[in-house]
Amino acid sequence: MKIFECPNCNAPVFFENTTCQYCNTNLGYNPLLEKFEIPNGSGANAAKYCANHHWGVCNWFVDTNSDYCIACSLNRIVPDRSQVDYFGKWQKLENAKHRLIYQLLKLKLPVKSKMIHDNGVAFDFLSENNDKKAVTGHAHGVVTIILNEADSVNREQIRKQMDEPYRTLIGHFRHEIGHYYWTLLFNDSNMESYRNLFGNERLDYGKALENHYKNGPPNGWHQNFISQYASSHPWEDWAETWAHYLHIMDTLQTANSFGVCFDPEAPYVQQLVVDRCVDPYITHDFQEIFKGSVALTCSSNSLNRSMGLPDIYPFVVPGKVVEKLTFIHNLLKTEIS
Repeated sequence: MKIFECPNCNAPVFFENTTCQYCNTNLGYNPLLEKFEIPNGSGANAAKYCANHHWGVCNWFVDTNSDYCIACSLNRIVPDRSQVDYFGKWQKLENAKHRLIYQLLKLKLPVKSKMIHDNGVAFDFLSENNDKKAVTGHAHGVVTIILNEADSVNREQIRKQMDEPYRTLIGHFRHEIGHYYWTLLFNDSNMESYRNLFGNERLDYGKALENHYKNGPPNGWHQNFISQYASSHPWEDWAETWAHYLHIMDTLQTANSFGVCFDPEAPYVQQLVVDRCVDPYITHDFQEIFKGSVALTCSSNSLNRSMGLPDIYPFVVPGKVVEKLTFIHNLLKTEIS
C-alpha cells in the first residue's frame, strides 16, 4: 500500500485516514483516481462519501449514481450494527477488505458485485453465534468470513491449533478471493498450464482435505509448497500461492512508497539485498520483484527479532513456489493486459 498525499497541504496521508493529521481537512479516497480528495458540497460533480462512511467503516467516495462505493457494494451480509462486539469486528473486516479491493483494482482484475452480475463476487460476514455451520471460505463467488476471525485472541488460538505460522484477516481475504479468481482466469485454453504446475484439480476435494487433516502434509512438502495447507489439494495450492503473491506485491509497494533502499557495507549482507525496492505494479520481471521482497522480508524479520517479536513473514519460499508465483504474475500480465 503506497502512502498518499493530502490535496490541501501535501502532507502524507494513510489509507484509512478520514482527515489530514496535519491540516485537519476532511478527506476521502477516490478509487478511480487512486488518490485522496476533499469532499465537495452539493451539485452534479460533488465528491460524495459512501453510505458506510456514516458507520465509520469506509472512507471511499462513490459516483453520483451510487450510495455505496465499489468495495462496500460487494457486501451481501453484514453484522448487526446494534451489537457493539459485532460492530467492532465489522470495522476490522472492512479495513482488511478495502485493502484487498484496492489491490485487486491495482492489478486491473474485474471487481463486480454478485448482486448484479452472475459471475461477480459477494462478501458475507457471519457470526458463529447465529449460524453454527458458518465457516470462513468461498463458494460460487461468495466469500464468507467469520466475525471471530477479527478477534485477535481467538485467531491466535486457531493459528496454534492449526499449526499455522501466519493467520491474519488480510490473509483470509487474499486466500479466499484467490478461489474466486481461479474460476475467472482459467478455461480450456490455459487449464493445462495450471495443471502442469499446481496439479490436477479434478481430484476429489473432500477426500483430499480429509486426508490432509487426518495424516498431515506429505514428506518434503516444504520443497514444493508455500504452506502445509497448500499441499492438501491443487485448489488450495493455488489459493495459498495467490495470497502470497498479493502479500509480496503489497508489502513491496509500501517499501517503494517509502523509498526503501539498501546500501550495506558488509559484502555478505550485500548478497541479501537490492539497491532499491521497486514498484511491483509497474515491474514486469517477477524475479526483480521477488529479489526486492526477499531483501525487504529479511531486513523486516531481523528488525522484529531485535524487538523479540515474531517474523512478519515467517516463510521460506522454495524454488518451486517461486515458479508458481512467477506463473501467477505472468498470467495476470497476459490475461488482464
